[in-house]
Formats: sequence, C-alpha cells, structure tokens
Amino acid sequence: MDQPPGNRDDIRHFLASRRAKITPAQAGLPTSTRRRVAGLRREEVAVLAGVSTEWYTRLEKGHIGGVSEDVLDAVARALRLDDDERTYLFDLARSSRRAPSRRKDIEVPPRVQWLLDSMTMSSAFVRNGRTDVVASNPLARALHAPMFDSPTVDKHGRANISRYIFLDPSAQHFFADWDAAGNATAALLRAEAGREPHDRALRELIGELCTLSPEFRGLWAVHDVLIRHDGVKRLQHPDVGHLELTFQSLDLPLSGRAVHNLVTYTAEPGTASEERLKLLGSWHRSSMTDSQSFT
Repeated sequence: MDQPPGNRDDIRHFLASRRAKITPAQAGLPTSTRRRVAGLRREEVAVLAGVSTEWYTRLEKGHIGGVSEDVLDAVARALRLDDDERTYLFDLARSSRRAPSRRKDIEVPPRVQWLLDSMTMSSAFVRNGRTDVVASNPLARALHAPMFDSPTVDKHGRANISRYIFLDPSAQHFFADWDAAGNATAALLRAEAGREPHDRALRELIGELCTLSPEFRGLWAVHDVLIRHDGVKRLQHPDVGHLELTFQSLDLPLSGRAVHNLVTYTAEPGTASEERLKLLGSWHRSSMTDSQSFT
C-alpha cells in the first residue's frame, strides 16, 4: 500500500517543527559553533536517537512505513515529545500502514443521553473527534446557547465547536480567553487528523476553516497536538454574565473507531459562578415548562 502524500506532509512538518523547538543546550549538545537555525540539526537528532543521519532524514521526509515502534520511541525521546505528541507520531505511523477505510459515525446510545440528563448541576455534552456536539443535556444547551444558536450550526441542527470558535465573531466575546480556546481546538483537530487521515468530513472541515479563518490557518501550520483538554474556562454568558467553570474531558468508549469525549462544565461550590449556573438552569427549566404549557 502506498503511503498517502498528505500523511507524508504531516509527518515531515510535524517532525521539523518539533526539532526546531529544541535548543542544543536543552539537548546537552555544544553551543559554541555557529548555527544557521536555533533548533537541532537533523544529524543531531539522529545521534540522539541512535540512528543514521540518512535514516532520520528519510523519516523526516515522511517515509514512516515499516519503522519499528522502538525506533519511533527513540525519535520521540530525542525530540522530547510529550505524551500527546508521542501518541500523534505513533498514530501517523499506524495510519500510514492502514488501508484507507471509511469510518462509520455511530448514534449515541440512549443510555448516554440518560446519563447526561441526570447531571443536573453540570453542563455536559458529548463531542466526537471533529468537535461536533452529538449529545447534550439541558444545562449544556443553556450554557452554550451562543454556540447552539449560531449560524455555524449545520442544516441538521448540530453545533460544531471548531466552526463556532473560528467562524462566528460572537465566540471571541463568549470565551474570555479566546486565544486559549482557539489554540486547544486546533490542536485537538490536529490529533484527530493523525488518527483518521482518510476521514473526508474531517478534511472538509479543516479545509473550510483554513480557507475562512486566518487565525485557524496560522494555528494549523504550527502543528501543535492535544489529545484531551481539561482545566478552567472563563465564559461571558449573554444572560448571566461572567462564569468561571472547571471543565473535564473523559473518554467515552463506544463501538467503532470513532472518538467520543464526555465534556462537563462544573462550578466550584459556594462561588458566584455556581449561583449563576443554577440561575441559568432554573431559567431554562422555566422556559421549557412555559413552552410545553402552550402545546
């Protein structure tokens, strides 16, 4: 099976970008000689990984098929890849060997929706690797109302986090730290592209974002990778104002190759954000009750 050119390009740019980030001093190499680049040279990475310069040069040109896991691991150590970057490199290697196949999207089982609906004090939703929101609870829809009401929602009513962040100007107000949200989202998509380089819908999404968003285009060129995203998110909600919430992303094992994450947003007990989140949930329940009374 021939290795796809796009896969070779991803490998080449990723390895070169990681090599450029490491200084000789960080790698324990002499720094007195005149250097044309700030990062490591190919031959220096080869020495650190215990392989020939010719071999590493071929690898950095994208020829990764047939490379053993031991050698990939040595290169990962030489380039000081973090856990997510190492996983991405191994995903690129696996996808270069795997025959192209269409990944099937699956329906979220009812039991998952029951779980989401039971989480009344947390905003909770499920997203797939393309950052489509494929299931959500009422508080998630209330908290992320600007995204669910955005023109970026597709014809089936499905919100996509990436499209909202990069293609809807309101996102820059909704996310108090929009730069961090954008960086993380682009890096999540980069990881998914390593897992599934033949996913047509994913390629179309990335092409759309690169075409329409200069910000995404710049972040995509950096080749940063993120597998899971946790931390604190600060939001500016149009109805309840400022919210500082802890968010957690958990793997949700479902059938098939498709990646799904359960994402929750929770306020620290006793804070103003908790009161505002409760108020938002109360308003949403009242509006649902009012709408049902007229049906």
